[in-house]
Amino acid sequence: MSSHREAPEISKDPVADNTDVYAFVSPDKPDTVTLIANFIPFQNPFGGPNFYEFGDDVLYEIHISNSGTGRSDISYQFRFHAEIRNKKTFLYNTGPISSISDRTWNRPQYYSVTRVEHGRSRILARNLAAPPVNVGIRSTPNYAKLAGQAIHTIGTNRKVFAGQRADGFFADLGSIFDLGTLRPFQMAHLIPSAAAMGVNGLQGSNVHTIALQVPITDLTRDGRKPTGVLDPRAVIGVYASASRQASKILDDVRGIPTWHGPYKQVSRLGNPLFNEVIVPMAEKDKWNSQAPYGDKRFAGYVTKPELAGLLPVLYPGVFPNLAAYKKSRADLAAILLTGIPKGVVPGFQNYTGPVQADLLRLNVAVPPAKSPNPLGLVAGDAAGFPNGRRVFDDVVTVELRAIAGLTIPLVDPAFKPDAATAAIKDGTSNTNADYLTWFPYLGVPAGGYQSKPGTPAA
Repeated sequence: MSSHREAPEISKDPVADNTDVYAFVSPDKPDTVTLIANFIPFQNPFGGPNFYEFGDDVLYEIHISNSGTGRSDISYQFRFHAEIRNKKTFLYNTGPISSISDRTWNRPQYYSVTRVEHGRSRILARNLAAPPVNVGIRSTPNYAKLAGQAIHTIGTNRKVFAGQRADGFFADLGSIFDLGTLRPFQMAHLIPSAAAMGVNGLQGSNVHTIALQVPITDLTRDGRKPTGVLDPRAVIGVYASASRQASKILDDVRGIPTWHGPYKQVSRLGNPLFNEVIVPMAEKDKWNSQAPYGDKRFAGYVTKPELAGLLPVLYPGVFPNLAAYKKSRADLAAILLTGIPKGVVPGFQNYTGPVQADLLRLNVAVPPAKSPNPLGLVAGDAAGFPNGRRVFDDVVTVELRAIAGLTIPLVDPAFKPDAATAAIKDGTSNTNADYLTWFPYLGVPAGGYQSKPGTPAA
């Protein structure tokens, strides 16, 4: 979770594992949208000497669908290559790294950014430097400064960053995967125990982030900045993917595997938790290989979600109304597959049309909230999830409550959610470095020297 190790095959290929996608109107630059895609889950900060890095053999992409087809109309592609400066040492660095250009950093990584629109490619930048990982107080004594050097400006008003950050997603993984236990409510579980606070399973973990900030006009179908929230042109769909070439061959001379052939998608992500808790295990790898416009085949798992059936069983007597509700979940289909049409939530919509596709839908005409609520739209904050997703949005709580029936009245006013629905949560919050209020918004990654297993890291 959000999509950390969410499918059998991609769990064996973490460098291509797409963990979280964020899309939001930038709070400090509201004429731009920030797009973030995270990869390489559960990074141990002290995992050297071969520290984490993007895959040189992986094509990373952030896709924009603005035509209502569920297809990618605009893609930003990121390709990486690493170098070894000193081939006679096993060390990641041979002294303190005070600048991303320092020769003491033995394995720098660089990348290019390409924009593809309707099949036409344009390279926006080449040989941009990624920062090193946060090794420790001696190797990377001022990590925030290093990371700042790796924020690159493309043109006059576009920014990009690719490198390690603190994982901003939070969830009680150990409890949730133990027969759907929610610690604050486990006294009501089928196998009960005393209520407790949630435990953030991502505590102390880092990820690798690709972040891009571009003008809103770069992403809309007509190249204009919409001003009306109800304007259909104000809505974009976002997802990210990772692809590998079709065949892998061991090069006996060099002693390494090499990839050949056309690129094939191996991971993708739009809405958080979609593949994680909605798609059955037998179809998860298939889902990862498909483009969103074909998600109609998975719609039955959205409208009849397994978790909604499990909640009344795991928590006997707590969700009687949910247990009795046998209708198709049109509320979840709208939130996850089409966007919310106008007329459902007063003054709001993020509908992309009837094509069912797992996309993170963002209405770019909704301004950033002056007082953001991490529960987003269900708490009256239309600038938050499921209208896009900000780094601090509590998507686990939002989706748990939605699946438990909180959003059914949006499409079926006769339904009354169970009393517990509005309070359901896993009881966690971010216990990693604080989020930033500026690009790239995710916090400074945990340092290897500073980290201790099982405790927050500086």
